[in-house]
Amino acid sequence: MSRVIQDATACREALSRLPGLNLGELRQQWRTLYKTEASPHLSRELLVRAVAYRMQEVALGGLRSGRQRQLHQFAQQFNQTGAAATPRRPELKPGTRLVREWQGQTYEVLVLDDGFSWQGTHHRSLSAIARKITDTAWSGPLFFGVKPNRPATRRSSQPASPTGHTMESSNAGG
Repeated sequence: MSRVIQDATACREALSRLPGLNLGELRQQWRTLYKTEASPHLSRELLVRAVAYRMQEVALGGLRSGRQRQLHQFAQQFNQTGAAATPRRPELKPGTRLVREWQGQTYEVLVLDDGFSWQGTHHRSLSAIARKITDTAWSGPLFFGVKPNRPATRRSSQPASPTGHTMESSNAGG
């Protein structure tokens, strides 16, 4: 049995015992995992969750470096301004299926941990897939409807309507 599976099995067993621990035992677990004392103001529920998270982090690995960097930036921004901006682009969860009809044909893309799968091949970006489908330089997130169109007022290249407002089509490509 591999070390990862052993660690995962041991972690699962330890996690299943957490709800039955009393407050003193939970604080001891905290000391062992975090190498510091838990705040006396933490609720039992929060202690269980924090200990469970740290157990999994130790056994299975923590956040990826990109996500750690993003959280660090949020924390810095919050410390400086008292607020932190949320990410602009929506996060696509692995397993999500994106479906787009284009010129009478339906295209389906599967979101993976490290990219996208389309027609049995791996792609690093949605834009690469959109370019192959349309044979033009499309924004993949825009093509698959993940990213909304910009407001019409920012589109200076589009013709103006008789009322003076710019027009925006809802289906620019198909």
